[in-house]
Amino acid sequence: MAISTYTELQSAVANWLARDDLTSRIPEFVTLCEAKLNRLLFVPQMETRSTTTCDTSDTEPEFISLPTDFQTMRRVRLSGVTGKPRLSFMSQTQLDDYRYSTDNVSGQPVYFTIMGSEMELAPTPNENFTLEMVYRKNIPALASNSTNWLLTAAPDIYLYGALLESAPFIKEDERIGVWGSAFSQVLGDLNNLGFRQGFDSGPTSISLPGVTP
Repeated sequence: MAISTYTELQSAVANWLARDDLTSRIPEFVTLCEAKLNRLLFVPQMETRSTTTCDTSDTEPEFISLPTDFQTMRRVRLSGVTGKPRLSFMSQTQLDDYRYSTDNVSGQPVYFTIMGSEMELAPTPNENFTLEMVYRKNIPALASNSTNWLLTAAPDIYLYGALLESAPFIKEDERIGVWGSAFSQVLGDLNNLGFRQGFDSGPTSISLPGVTP
């Protein structure tokens, strides 16, 4: 049978387990599978671009809320400034030291750090700058979507992942090795494909400091 929707995936898991009494549990197996994939899968489809604007009318305009699906930052730049300068990452301690050394004078942001669900900018913005972020995002959860890009591209990783999560619950420990091996194989294939998509698109050039090609 086809596995292109959340409903079809749940049916496939039940069929592979040869069980008709896990209807309420299979969504849990899928959710656990997605949590693991969000930690282990690294492919271009998990990267996205988003824009936001500093609000100098806020009491703390240097703090910007991150998108709800945010995982890790790839790049931040001031898209409304000529040349679209990229912000450099600092640790929270480094950012604190920078503020102290400059007497916390406001201006055009140059640095950023991540703190919980917020991004902190320094210097504190003195204008309503537009920020463009490229970040790694969570996979859209099937519990809230009838399908997503990963289920369309690789239904097997969802199937094997959900089956792997089911094994301890149904006390089929001998199946953990089988489902785990299949899941790891597909995960490795997808990560290798993602790597090739990033590096096989054209020749790689390396510029050394002080060297003009």
